Amino acid sequence: MSLVEIKSLKTHFPIRAGVLQRPIGWVRAVDGVSFAINEGETVGLVGESGCGKTTLGRTILRLIEPTAGQIWFDGRDITGLEGADTKPFRRKAQMIFQDPYGSLNPRMTVGTIIAEPLRIHKLCANKNAERERVAELLRSVGLSPEHARRYPHEFSGGQRQRIGIARALAVEPRFIVCDEPVSALDVSVQAQIVNLLQDLQEKLNLTFLFIAHDLAVVEHISDRVLVMYYGKLVEEASADEIYAHPVHPYTQALLSAVPTVDPSQRRQRIIWPPEGTTPEQARASLQEKKLDRREVRPNHWVLQEVS
Repeated sequence: MSLVEIKSLKTHFPIRAGVLQRPIGWVRAVDGVSFAINEGETVGLVGESGCGKTTLGRTILRLIEPTAGQIWFDGRDITGLEGADTKPFRRKAQMIFQDPYGSLNPRMTVGTIIAEPLRIHKLCANKNAERERVAELLRSVGLSPEHARRYPHEFSGGQRQRIGIARALAVEPRFIVCDEPVSALDVSVQAQIVNLLQDLQEKLNLTFLFIAHDLAVVEHISDRVLVMYYGKLVEEASADEIYAHPVHPYTQALLSAVPTVDPSQRRQRIIWPPEGTTPEQARASLQEKKLDRREVRPNHWVLQEVS
């Protein structure tokens, strides 16, 4: 059963110019995206910087308002929810941010940071229950309860990301958007955070949308992979299938760029868009073509030009 379902989602931002700052065009950050995420599943979202991955994740959580389309969560259309009506959804869907340095308030102790969502959603009866819950959350991410009295600047990048994970888990969510949670960390720390997320998913039956540009990490953690290119999903398949049989030229180009130690395992370098094509021309071409999702292999979809 699908926990999250996205239907023809669009998020466009105006380009303004002149004294009156009138719109003269639009940036189509997310342009007609449709997919679903099943409960307990990890779906990886990959693509180059600026392709719309983070905007898509934030739009699903209603941190950015969509221009068009629908967002369904647990069988309910949450696209038009406003004000207090969004509070139940906010508790069920959380986000782990990319920057473990900028996503934590430096003026608040770790205990206060983690306790804040507990207070907003009134999940603890009293201060003692709140302290016990904070200690439990810190232990669940591999930190000590004594760390609750410290400030974010006293921790390493990996520890700060663990604090961010604990904060996301505080309200017992069902769905978490992981926005490149390991991209700012050392390789050894990345493995620890990925393993922690997998352990928490198995223990708490969490559902992840895992956004990343590191294809090796995505392959390791994901059940399915979505490839995003200039606001559109161009390919979707299981992790094993998409890495073994990439079909879209952009997916092939991404995989050919992955460094490998063994020269015999290197893929032939593929350039996409073709040499001589600017990003603006590639984007315009993608938007002007009539495109449709086509199944090229069982459960393997590619966005192709309609003949």
